[in-house]
Amino acid sequence: MHGKVLVIDPIATNRIVLRVKLAASHYNMLQAGSIADAMQVLAQDTPDLILCAGTLPDGDPLRLLSRIRKMGLAGKMPIIALSCADSESERLRLLAGGIDDVLQKPINDALLLARTRSIIRAYATASEWTLREGTSRALGFGEEIATFSPAQTLRIVAEDRASAAPWITALSDRINARTVFAKPAAAVSEAEPGCTPDAFVLVIGPDEGPQMLQLLATIRSQANTRHCAILAVLDSEYATLGAQMLDMGANDLMRCTRSSEELALRLEALLSRKMVTDSLRDTVRSGIEAAVIDPLTGLHNRRYAMPHLSRIAERATRTGKPYAVMIADMDHFKRINDTLGHAAGDAVLVETARRLKENLRAVDLVARIGGEEFLIVLPGVGLGNARRAAKRLCQIIQNTPFEVPDRTAPVDATISIGMTVIDPVNGTHSTVAQKPEALLDRADKALYGAKAKGRNRVILSRPAA
Repeated sequence: MHGKVLVIDPIATNRIVLRVKLAASHYNMLQAGSIADAMQVLAQDTPDLILCAGTLPDGDPLRLLSRIRKMGLAGKMPIIALSCADSESERLRLLAGGIDDVLQKPINDALLLARTRSIIRAYATASEWTLREGTSRALGFGEEIATFSPAQTLRIVAEDRASAAPWITALSDRINARTVFAKPAAAVSEAEPGCTPDAFVLVIGPDEGPQMLQLLATIRSQANTRHCAILAVLDSEYATLGAQMLDMGANDLMRCTRSSEELALRLEALLSRKMVTDSLRDTVRSGIEAAVIDPLTGLHNRRYAMPHLSRIAERATRTGKPYAVMIADMDHFKRINDTLGHAAGDAVLVETARRLKENLRAVDLVARIGGEEFLIVLPGVGLGNARRAAKRLCQIIQNTPFEVPDRTAPVDATISIGMTVIDPVNGTHSTVAQKPEALLDRADKALYGAKAKGRNRVILSRPAA
């Protein structure tokens, strides 16, 4: 499943329609007919997104948000309001109150799915950086996020200055950011390192869709602009184009209503989220590399890996998602050091680290925790996928010999992997059994089994219930 979506609507037919549409895209659907029903669902499960009708028997989306805040879940799941009334004042009221987006019924199917994917992706990214920042704090390297930050900048992108001028004028008194104009052809080329805007607003006129889609792809591909917030402004009849923009990386979408207040609200939310994410990213990166990075391989070391594994276990307990823990150990590595020298052994370790890292996801943890021993953690991965990943890693190490210094012939090497998989929903592991030391102990025992059975293989730990 791609994620869990809670649909709150008093009309059963509406819930069924949304359930069918989203379930077809592999979302796990939860349902409620009122805020009271939703609270019961949230007490048992944490969805990745809430789709809430504009009117409920016991309140509205803002009343729901208030109850969620009291539960301490605010900021952990986005809320999209589905409104029947095409009312600008109602839309502004909901956005100002903290609702993430308001979609007008009837909703284009492609746009609904794209917005769902986009907003879940945004929250998942923020959550991942929060997890990594929390790990840094657990290590004692984190600093409080600065309350003072330089003035943010916006770049209004339109085909001509006349189209952008009303937005620039209106925003000047409504948002604390410097606003400048740029044509699509120069929007990125003028964003030099150190002068990169915090957000782009793409004002899309008739027949400008292909050009703006190309610009969007360019923004997301450039190193100095890939983290910028992007808000697309276009006419409501271009729903298909809007869906494409969201899927290609736009953070938000707005109808071209000329409502500067709505634009300001959406931009303030985007800029605030970006500022927090930038701070978290800086906290993780600054000042800790030397303490938590293995100098030979460039991987994280044990000091970083253990608290990070602990947080992955805690998150899995909250979300009910599985994860896999592996220990990979080079086979007969002492023989390489003894016969070819430590320089050759170091070269093999460096290349092994590179192969492991490049053949796993960015969210996966790969750490060197011993001389020739590596810890691999795969969040959100169940038994079948974990086993396939481990076997693939063994093959990648075995199939390509290693080039080493001062030796013309490459060196063959293999690894053995011991693995354990935790499934908080379907498993029987206790909280104690999910502590990092216990997880490593189970994976380590499985590794001994792999060594005993001939090496160059994967063995799964199967603890008793």
